[in-house]
Amino acid sequence: KASMHMAGGAKKVVISAPSADAPMFVMGVNNEKYENSMDVVSNASCTTNCLAPLAKVINDEFGIKEALMTTVHAVTATQQTVDGPSQKDWRGGRAACYNIIPSSTGAAKAVGKVIPELNGKLTGMSFRVPTANVSVVDLTARLENGADYATICAKIKDASENEMKGILGYHDDDIVSSDFIGDTRSSIFDKKAGIALTDNFVKLVSWYDNEAGYSNRVLDLISHMEAQK
Repeated sequence: KASMHMAGGAKKVVISAPSADAPMFVMGVNNEKYENSMDVVSNASCTTNCLAPLAKVINDEFGIKEALMTTVHAVTATQQTVDGPSQKDWRGGRAACYNIIPSSTGAAKAVGKVIPELNGKLTGMSFRVPTANVSVVDLTARLENGADYATICAKIKDASENEMKGILGYHDDDIVSSDFIGDTRSSIFDKKAGIALTDNFVKLVSWYDNEAGYSNRVLDLISHMEAQK
């Protein structure tokens, strides 16, 4: 459907949402797989852009056996200001400003499209909460190769300072959501918020400005596509 823009003169189309059939890219994760022959591509979702860099680091270093994701997500334009009808589900029609609303999300499954070795190993859900901006991902994972929490954090920190710099961030301060308004990184790992039950079963927490971070990745993908000409 997005290819109809090309009939109007567009040379390339970047979908700022997940797509069922267009190639999907997350900067810092699989953008190197883009080919100039691809005319219509997807930048995935803001939540996938937060989850995928973190999942890639953990999977590359320790292996993810299986995982569940929850995103605590700020209000979006699709929600209602007061209770009303919703085309998606009854809960989605409830007023956004004074409810915590459980919702579905395809963000975790989409990670399986950008990191094929995680396909079928991840799923997740969302809680829509009455804040204006900034969301947070909770990734609870069972690891193939166990490691203590400090070692896991050290690997994430190393990635944030090297191959994932500008995409993945790292914090060990006592931070809250509003501290990330305007942050252009896709995913900012919160060392103090995570916990481990065993060396193989951990909960990892990462923040994202679901507006600014994602918008910057759209621009980065466009720049990357232009550079491949």
